[in-house]
Amino acid sequence: MARGSGSSGSYRDWEAARKAEQRAQEQAAKRREQERKAQEREQAQAEAIARDQEAAALTARVEQRAGELDGLLRSSLAWDPRIPISSLRRQPNVPPLDLGRLAGPLPSPDWDDFAPQLPGGLGRLFGGRQRYESELEAAEHAYAQALDDHRRRDSERQKKVVDARRAHERAVQEAGRSASEFNAHLDAMAAGLEEGDRHAVSEYMEIVLQNSPYPEGFSDERRAGFVPESSLLAVEWYLPPVEIVPDAKAYRHIKTRKAVEPTPRPMPEIRQIYQRIIAQIALRTLREVFGSAPTELITTIVFNGRVHAVDPVTGQRIQPYLVTLRATREQFERLVLHEPKFNPVECIRRHFFADVSPHPDELIPVEPVMPFEMADPRAVDAIDVISGIDKRPNLLDLKPKEFEAFVQNLFTKMGFDTQLFRASGDGGVDCVAYDPHPISGGKFIVQAKLYTKTVAPTHVRDLWGTVQHEGATKGIMITTSGYGPDSFKFANGKPLNLIDGHGLLSLCHQHGIPARILGLPKRSRPASAPKPGTGHSPP
Repeated sequence: MARGSGSSGSYRDWEAARKAEQRAQEQAAKRREQERKAQEREQAQAEAIARDQEAAALTARVEQRAGELDGLLRSSLAWDPRIPISSLRRQPNVPPLDLGRLAGPLPSPDWDDFAPQLPGGLGRLFGGRQRYESELEAAEHAYAQALDDHRRRDSERQKKVVDARRAHERAVQEAGRSASEFNAHLDAMAAGLEEGDRHAVSEYMEIVLQNSPYPEGFSDERRAGFVPESSLLAVEWYLPPVEIVPDAKAYRHIKTRKAVEPTPRPMPEIRQIYQRIIAQIALRTLREVFGSAPTELITTIVFNGRVHAVDPVTGQRIQPYLVTLRATREQFERLVLHEPKFNPVECIRRHFFADVSPHPDELIPVEPVMPFEMADPRAVDAIDVISGIDKRPNLLDLKPKEFEAFVQNLFTKMGFDTQLFRASGDGGVDCVAYDPHPISGGKFIVQAKLYTKTVAPTHVRDLWGTVQHEGATKGIMITTSGYGPDSFKFANGKPLNLIDGHGLLSLCHQHGIPARILGLPKRSRPASAPKPGTGHSPP
């Protein structure tokens, strides 16, 4: 009985130990499962926090970009657009000549490196003297060769030094010549600015516009054309594409999908932001031009904003105009740009009568108030008044009847049907031009003024009266001279096209009619106008 009881006790002990071990394993497995789930929860929480942070960072980036675009005008108000001519001057910039290892002579061979060792007393007894003589002869030969090689290599070094000095001297001379030519061009430009030269003013204003800092993604393709006859500067500004506006309004963490997804910006909002960008660019340009030019030099600005794009219908590359306006200095000076309630879009539309594309995202174009080619100083070839080579007729030499025929011929070449309306008796001619185009065509009243003086605003008002009386679609005035700011101000918002002498020559050039205008009185700058290149005064 005792043996059986002992055996039973051992089994119970073993069973108890087995169950204890099983419980321990189950508890360990349970702990591991709990730890795994805790780790998964922690990892999920960490990933959720990371996605929250990612969404917040992306949203902040989008909001920062949107704020940057919304503040294009406001951020520029502290910017002084004036550029003194002296700050553009160049100095020759050639680094000092660095000969490096060529600068010093090469180390000469040292005889001690070649000389054989003299034999000792014991060596002389066993033929050492004879070996020494043989080694000495070989050493002297090697030393002589080393000297010859040293002289050759040093001669080559000296030649390289001479070549390097000559090349450096040529670089110094070329840099000096280039700087002198550039500075001479600046001097000529400064003199041209004093005289109101169309090329000089155009170039300087392009420098001003190129110097205007814009955020990343904005093109620096900007052109300026000065028309001295009208104290007018035409600006062609290539706008950024509508994609400049972030298409995401914000980013959010979608927990059910464990993903960060954008909140799309509605297209009406994108369009609104883009129109505000366009308006701010236009107003910045007006401020920079008027702020960097003397009061009497530029009194009117035509701003045309266009964009490089691809027509989605045809796949052709196009450059539609998305905004166009004409502004006088007097109109601009009435603006309070730093006012928090100032609305750039409403300003250009209602104050400057700008034509803004209603759907710039769809590349719906507007008709420029004046194409840039009408003011581009490069559009019409220079007139050679000395050699007499230029055989184009001078329009100021024409008589009124001849000028009448010239105007009618021009409009016929442009595709209009023209009819004499009445002789004006003041050196001009009124006629009716019919454009057969079914959409953009109509009846146009054309008045040409063969003038050497600025056309008075009363003539522009009279043209508008004629347009209304005749029920015409548009009025066009062409002059051999120019217009003043009051004329442009009156024409704003009305179907009136004012074409000055340079614009007339541009039209002639486009349609293959030889013409030039020679003999207009030079425009002089007022004594009160600041001089170019002095201090912070604009040229």
